Amino acid sequence: MVRGPLRLLTALLAAAGVALGAACAPSAPPPPYLAAPADPRLPVGPAACDTRFRIANAASVPVIQFFFSPASQRDWGPDQFGAQGLPPGAAVIFRAAHPGEYDFRVVMADRRSAELRRVNICTVVEITVTDTGLQASHIGGATVRAPRGPGGTYAGASPRGVPLGRVSTGTGFVVARGAVVTNLHVVEDCGRILVRAADGREVAVPEPARSDERRDLALLAVPADFGPPLSFRPGPVRRGEGVVTYGFPLAGLLSSGPTLTTGEVSALSGIGDNPSQIQISAPVQPGSSGGPLLDRQGQVVGMVVAKLNAARVAARLGDIPQNVNFAVRHEEVLDFLRESGLRPHLGPPGGHGERSAAEVGEIAHPSTVFIRCER
Repeated sequence: MVRGPLRLLTALLAAAGVALGAACAPSAPPPPYLAAPADPRLPVGPAACDTRFRIANAASVPVIQFFFSPASQRDWGPDQFGAQGLPPGAAVIFRAAHPGEYDFRVVMADRRSAELRRVNICTVVEITVTDTGLQASHIGGATVRAPRGPGGTYAGASPRGVPLGRVSTGTGFVVARGAVVTNLHVVEDCGRILVRAADGREVAVPEPARSDERRDLALLAVPADFGPPLSFRPGPVRRGEGVVTYGFPLAGLLSSGPTLTTGEVSALSGIGDNPSQIQISAPVQPGSSGGPLLDRQGQVVGMVVAKLNAARVAARLGDIPQNVNFAVRHEEVLDFLRESGLRPHLGPPGGHGERSAAEVGEIAHPSTVFIRCER
């Protein structure tokens, strides 16, 4: 039964349009950040350190992900919204587990993102999401905006609508304990690199530990338990062999999860007879770059790198090419890893026997990562 002040509080929240959704409810085991039925408009002194705050969506599109974590924490922790998200005009109240400075991050339905860092949770009243970034309203009415530059306001938008930067995505895969390999063009000139493991953990990583411009390869340092290393084929690949790609093409448009495609090895060289690449017929889209190319035994035989620009070829030749895509040869990736001081895993000479595409996907899944570059 609702009584006294609690009844009044419930009415105030309903009048303010506060949505206390199930996505923000505690789960088992309970997360450190819990939704709390409280009114953040009530003045709370810093000495009391009430860690409640409200996140309100004043933007024109839904917020699909919301993260907040202590400023001293390396990763963002779990998404606080889950599948429900936060539509325009809605709000929800959270309570931080401990006092101190926190970092905040949102991802919008149109894939823009924004961050606000080192906000004192003891004095913050509201985090407001707008079409130009994040704002934190403190006790006393002071407003702090998200900082400019990488990781600040939304990538692709400023208060006047002038682009501030770009967000691109790609794929990588685990090749050794604490090591992920991808294409250099996926992580080059990034202000911030975020890597998401198959289990949903997302961490910010430093700039590539090693890179090779000629091969278009880069090595990233990740937590040691980010996934099992994939095995490379010890021998060469042949024309006509069936192959499987696994990665994150057109993330946010097609699917937020990984995609599997199949095809064959079409040629043993790339554009202009490039000997460091092979040509494949498996479909490739933006975001596939850096993903593993596997044979039907589940062994790496290349890394997806590029697709032929069909529009340009059609304009030049009057015909649209079909399924002409490219991958870095696995021998080139192996040489790069060895030059970096790693000992990549090699499969048995005879392989493991033919597998279905679905079985190959199950091998690739725990080792394939999503990469986000914020420029």
